[in-house]
Amino acid sequence: MGQIILRLDRVMADRKISLNELSEKVGVSNVNLSKMKNGKISAIRFSTLEAICEALDCQPGDILEYEK
Repeated sequence: MGQIILRLDRVMADRKISLNELSEKVGVSNVNLSKMKNGKISAIRFSTLEAICEALDCQPGDILEYEK
């Protein structure tokens, strides 16, 4: 079975944005964003995903990847 991989770290690096800066823009704690960045979560709210996409000027597919 495949899995969903979070590529938040890659998109953040491409946009040259720090965890602290993204946390302020999105309104999510550094701890929770760090868990997302490191792939240590099992779910994400659409509202959080929308806020991240808005802050990073990206699409959900830029952050989420399906790996077989």
